[in-house]
Amino acid sequence: MTAGPLAEVLEGQRAADLQRAARALLKEPLLTADGPYADEFRLIRRHAAELRDWFTRNVGWTLRTDADAARLRKTPGTLTDATHPAREASRSGLPFTRRRYVLLCLTLAALERGEAQVALGRLAEQVVLAAADPELVAAGITFTLERRDERLDLAAVVRLLLRLGVLRRVAGDEEAYVSGSGDVLYDVRRRVLAGMPAALRGPSLIEARDFEGRLVEMTEQSALDSDELRFRAIRWKLTRRLLDDPVLYYDDLADDELGYLTRQRGFITARISELTGLVAEVRAEGVAMIDPQDDLTDVRMPEQGTLGHVTLLLAQHLARADGPVTPSELALRVGELAAEHGTFWSKSAREPGAEPALVEQAVTKLDALGLVERTARGVVPRPALARYAVGDAVVRESGVREPGVRQSGARQSSARQSGVRYSGDER
Repeated sequence: MTAGPLAEVLEGQRAADLQRAARALLKEPLLTADGPYADEFRLIRRHAAELRDWFTRNVGWTLRTDADAARLRKTPGTLTDATHPAREASRSGLPFTRRRYVLLCLTLAALERGEAQVALGRLAEQVVLAAADPELVAAGITFTLERRDERLDLAAVVRLLLRLGVLRRVAGDEEAYVSGSGDVLYDVRRRVLAGMPAALRGPSLIEARDFEGRLVEMTEQSALDSDELRFRAIRWKLTRRLLDDPVLYYDDLADDELGYLTRQRGFITARISELTGLVAEVRAEGVAMIDPQDDLTDVRMPEQGTLGHVTLLLAQHLARADGPVTPSELALRVGELAAEHGTFWSKSAREPGAEPALVEQAVTKLDALGLVERTARGVVPRPALARYAVGDAVVRESGVREPGVRQSGARQSSARQSGVRYSGDER
């Protein structure tokens, strides 16, 4: 083999390793050396300088690496998006409640002040003491951890920290603590713990009192007193949204953001594709970065199981709607679908009164994927949902009848005209 081809092979391997490392950070912004992404962690350490430069230059995110962990400190492109909450590290995957988020913050504070090892019972005592803060009490947040549901909440927080690698279980089980029959001992991995905060400014420096104002202060950059800095801020915001959001709609952008994207779309999407392997799909309504490998997503559609089937069927129904559809109308539709498809659904989904819960779960998923929008008048389909609008059958030349797909004003990709999948491809 000559030097030329060998150099090409080595460069191709380097690019593939860099892409694998970048994708791992986008999936899990906090990675540990001994976690499930141990191989990717080694690649991140090897390419840390190049990754750090790319994220700093293109999205304004910082990357910190050491022998124990790699932490990509991300700032979302949209601060008000609440459709991707923290979830239980269990099969249920239930989203965190307000109380669990508060417990998470109090737990992290207690761990920061604690020793290298801690028992769950001792940790609970420290959380209860911290929860007695007058401001928390005034906000209606109290914890005694005497009730089972409160202990379940603390156990859910601990399991999340176990999954992230902040804690390592030494002995015991959380179920024993919840039932009151035992305790659990953990090692506290202090270097990993130190990487948890992702805010640009510490909470103690925040002066705003309202929730939205505090978010802005925690994530704001330095004063943008030049055109160069303003353009950089726009580029960062657009790139963050293309990396994190299922689809970027032009209608959601301010005039200066839309103007910048119109001029620089090719440059921005090319840089993302080079690092991550994502492919830009440009339509009349917006841009989506499609993932050929189909694993940069926390919400999938279509998905197996009853809920996946219900969600897909409701997506087809909403895609044909001309305006808002109320939850009660969707519940009636689920009842009709149950009569038609119920033999394939779980027993609980076929029970009377199950329709509203199924609608809520399906709409939550569609909202998270940017396919619908919740309004006071009901659920409104968004343009990307058009690919699920199965219409009248179409007769091909072979004589085989296939489901038709209604076209939106968008430019349709021929490879995706089946209307069968959209967001297995999104992050």
